[in-house]
Amino acid sequence: MRATILLFSLTLWAGDSAKEKGEWRHYGGDPGGTKYSKLREIHRGNVSSLQVAWTYRTGDMSGPEDTVRSAFEATPLVIGERMYVVTALQRLIALDAESGKEIWAFDPKLDRKRPQMLYTHRGAAYWTDGKQERLFYGTLDGQLFSIDAKTGKPVTGFGAQGHVDMRVGVMNIEQGLSGRGYGMTSPPLVYRDLVICGSIVPDAEVTSPLGDVRAYDARTGELRWTFHVIPREGEFGRDTWDGKSGDGRGGANMWSVASLDEKRGIVYLPLTSPATDRFGGDRKGNNLFSDALVALDAATGKRIWHYQIVRHDLWDYDLPAQPVLLSVMRGGRGVDAVAQVTKMGFTFLFDRATGKPLFDIEDKPVPQSTVPGESTAATQPFPVKPAPFARQSFQKEELTNITPESRAFCEKLIEGVTFGPLYTPFGLKRTILFPGTNGGANWGGASVDPTTRTLYVNSMDVGQVGHMVKSRAGAAIP
Repeated sequence: MRATILLFSLTLWAGDSAKEKGEWRHYGGDPGGTKYSKLREIHRGNVSSLQVAWTYRTGDMSGPEDTVRSAFEATPLVIGERMYVVTALQRLIALDAESGKEIWAFDPKLDRKRPQMLYTHRGAAYWTDGKQERLFYGTLDGQLFSIDAKTGKPVTGFGAQGHVDMRVGVMNIEQGLSGRGYGMTSPPLVYRDLVICGSIVPDAEVTSPLGDVRAYDARTGELRWTFHVIPREGEFGRDTWDGKSGDGRGGANMWSVASLDEKRGIVYLPLTSPATDRFGGDRKGNNLFSDALVALDAATGKRIWHYQIVRHDLWDYDLPAQPVLLSVMRGGRGVDAVAQVTKMGFTFLFDRATGKPLFDIEDKPVPQSTVPGESTAATQPFPVKPAPFARQSFQKEELTNITPESRAFCEKLIEGVTFGPLYTPFGLKRTILFPGTNGGANWGGASVDPTTRTLYVNSMDVGQVGHMVKSRAGAAIP
């Protein structure tokens, strides 16, 4: 993807406390991820007249020397007259928002010889105490940086000369704090003087860096609290992991973006699938807190409530999107709610304070795995409302007829495959999964118009074809 920022001459920016200025101080526009602007300069009558005001090219993208691709996924922040954006190669750049002129650029010197899944980054987080202004962001090699927003220099009082090595505490000595394994691709969430961080970890390896969510002191970089996404011995949810199957296991991390109810001091975490993605015979049980929406006390990291949206995940059905905070009418009054959109095409709505579902959720039996040693969850939760926003199955009769060639190609692709309803696990025979791991909602998430109480979702009808095969000799799973 071309690493280019285009600014159109009629701006559409918004923030929380700075909405009248048209700022965009948070990844999702505000801490609750609504992505909504009150500005009215752009409307149906003039949108067709928009013209490019300036273009800035970062130049940061994968080249022929790289073994992985790059993707430009960043959402810029706009504070005052400056725009801040993070590139696919992890550089943080400040631009003059009116002219597009570069003010400064900070380069963390990402080691491009280290293996990565993808060169990408979704942005930074902004913090101020009224005097100091800082930008926080993590990198693919596990470093959390504090950058002076005015100068672009690392804040030397934060951690070790401006950065904290986040790998410490989640990678063991044998892993050596090196190689592919731990980093950040989404912005952290700032609450008061805390920087709350998720991570990316390998989910194809049983033993990998831990996916714990952690909060750091915004001034010093000191670790303030940790939430164990896979419960330790004696913690709530430990009984959802058979025996010691949760010990040292990766996954269940938060690679997406958290949301914040500032008034209540609650942070909402969209967690993901446990390692490994496709086989769970070595982790029997529902596997909390994987694929759960978890509400924590933002000041302490203590769990307030949770809801597990996928039990014993075998489909890589991460919660990929920032939860959206909104108001829902009940009995003539507004109820503060949180909405979580999913890869399966479902929208789950909960009371923000209690976690009570606002619409009925039915437990329905789902197909069981034919893979030896697997132990599929007997049921999965299906929300009665709202209706799914993505298609959730695919049959042979629905193959394309656009051209004879495309029809023949697809007929060949699905020869002998198993068709099944939602939550059909991959079997020993080729299986069609619909939606696939990239289907439904993804990191683009949802937005809400509070004036019409309408939730908007960017959704993809994308399937996946696959099957399970025996592992090589000596592998951690069969």
